[in-house]
Amino acid sequence: MEELLLVCDQLNAENRSLRERQDALVAERAVLIEKNEMARTRVEAMINRLKAMEQGG
Repeated sequence: MEELLLVCDQLNAENRSLRERQDALVAERAVLIEKNEMARTRVEAMINRLKAMEQGG
């Protein structure tokens, strides 16, 4: 019975650690998605400026 309780404690600790890791990865993913969106916006703005220069020049 004691061994079973030890295994349960270990599994609970591992589960808690995995949940914390998942939370960290979800937060990191959100940051990366935001950075990607900002980069996309900047690239689109550059393309539009280049097209405007091309048409105006």
